[in-house]
Amino acid sequence: MLDIARDFLLANGQLDVERIREDFPILHQEVNGKPFVYFDNAATTQKPIQVIEALTHYYLTDNSNIHRGIHTLAERATAAFEATRDKVKSFLNAAEREEIIFTRGTTESINLVAATWGNQYIEAGDEIVVSAMEHHSNMVPWHMLAQRKKAKVKIIPMNDAGELLLDNLENIITSKTKLVACVHVSNALGTINPIASLINAAKKVGAVTLIDGAQAVSHLDIDVQSLGADFYVFSGHKLYGPTGVGVLYGKRSLLEAMPPYQGGGEMISEVTYEGCTYNELPYKFEAGTPNIADVVALGSAIEYVLTIGKKNIRQHETILLDYATKKALEVPGLQCIGTAADKVGVLSFVFSDVHPQDIGILLDKSGIAIRTGHHCTQPLMGRLGIPGTSRMSFAVYNTIEEIDLAIEALYKALRLLR
Repeated sequence: MLDIARDFLLANGQLDVERIREDFPILHQEVNGKPFVYFDNAATTQKPIQVIEALTHYYLTDNSNIHRGIHTLAERATAAFEATRDKVKSFLNAAEREEIIFTRGTTESINLVAATWGNQYIEAGDEIVVSAMEHHSNMVPWHMLAQRKKAKVKIIPMNDAGELLLDNLENIITSKTKLVACVHVSNALGTINPIASLINAAKKVGAVTLIDGAQAVSHLDIDVQSLGADFYVFSGHKLYGPTGVGVLYGKRSLLEAMPPYQGGGEMISEVTYEGCTYNELPYKFEAGTPNIADVVALGSAIEYVLTIGKKNIRQHETILLDYATKKALEVPGLQCIGTAADKVGVLSFVFSDVHPQDIGILLDKSGIAIRTGHHCTQPLMGRLGIPGTSRMSFAVYNTIEEIDLAIEALYKALRLLR
């Protein structure tokens, strides 16, 4: 794997974005005869060459099953896999490496908690609190659990700007509340939620907290010990890493009290015809052969992000968001959706006379990739009274020039549609 410890900053303190773009081969192509512009980063980020090379290096030199082999390749693969666990521990500032569980992604991490902790501790009449802006992955599993257990799901409301309303929180998070599950950063709006306040409110009534960090980990510094979160989840593919790999952080005391999620190899201590005993953390929740190569590559993605620096990434994305918002508001008839004071680089917008899907199709003809639709947040769209939005979401490799191309293409699309 290449050494990525390089200087990514210009003399003025801003990121050398052209230097960074050299690390992303996929960006250097034409789509529909136009320079490719990728503004769908909230759905998935592109991968630097360092992550791609970590994948190929594993398959070319180290491919082997892990943990149980005694030959050289098995030991190398195991060491690389477990090294990523240590990197994630530091990345989240978890207290112990055993609190880091590898999953297929945010969705599986949440479903794991719902199927184990939830089935064990949620009872009839209990309440599960979620926010009005949750992704379906942090809404549907709780509805399913509530239906099984005859529990109730309650909603923390929000205002029209896309900010949670906490004034009446004591009537929402009550003695009946057993779980508070909330997204750290909204994928549809870009809002950064007041997670610390929600966790403190949950603690006062003895409720457990789960934070969906899928959109947060590439933008914000995450310290699970400082936050006090009981569970924190994220996906690798939104962190410049591979698809099909994610993380569940859980406090040791909770993980030890939870039953296994799946049965099979690795998650057992001993199996007989009469029964079985379970392995220690974290392996109790990692049944079967894991996604070894992608876990290894996730470690490279974390290294890449930390080398550039989250503070530098956030500063650059804020410049992009401010510029894009200013330019977008000059477009006749455009309404921005999600205008919270504290947000990351997500620009969602609608037109009263043009469907978001039409915008997306025509921008694609100009080589510009955006996301349209409800963004797996149908309850949120219902709250806002719209079917969906057009969404541009920015990453470390995006530029002001790309925003200008997108705005130019948007004007062109509107001329065709109106």
